[in-house]
Amino acid sequence: MDMRKRALLAGMALTMATLGRAADIPRPAPDFAINMVDGQQIHLSQYKGKAVVVAFILTTCPHCQKTVGYLTAIQNEYGPKLQVVASAIDDMGKMNVPDFIKNFQPSFPVGYRALEDTQVFLEMPTIYRMLVPQLVFIDKQGVIRAQHGGEDQFLVGDQAQHIRDEIDAMLKEPVSAHKKGNTSAAKKTP
Repeated sequence: MDMRKRALLAGMALTMATLGRAADIPRPAPDFAINMVDGQQIHLSQYKGKAVVVAFILTTCPHCQKTVGYLTAIQNEYGPKLQVVASAIDDMGKMNVPDFIKNFQPSFPVGYRALEDTQVFLEMPTIYRMLVPQLVFIDKQGVIRAQHGGEDQFLVGDQAQHIRDEIDAMLKEPVSAHKKGNTSAAKKTP
């Protein structure tokens, strides 16, 4: 094999290894803004001091709709200790969100944001196909503790209980327990 082919194969292997890595968990949550249909924005940083669950959804996705139903019940159950927020990543999110809110009546803010911005927030390479919903769990100190994508076993079975377990763990863990690392809780979508 000539040197050019070897270099090309080595480069491809390095690229695949880099792209296949999971997002670092825990990591500080960037101050992500979600556009609301009234022209306002909400910033995740405004919820510092509360546990936060961010759901990235498609308004027409049955799995996302089901997850929003679970999150509505969970938001009501946990009350002021928790803030759930959803962001539609549809191309037509601004147009679709009002009907989504009317049909599913979430008990939390639902807005929209571009897919590309969401992928940056999730630390997901843009060449990956993102499966939805994507759930991100941010603790009271503004640290992303976990993120789970549409292909993750976390969203299969008793999804509502899995979400409660993740929230309970966030609410119980002391601040000093945060260590930078890479966990299987952060998955990339191929």
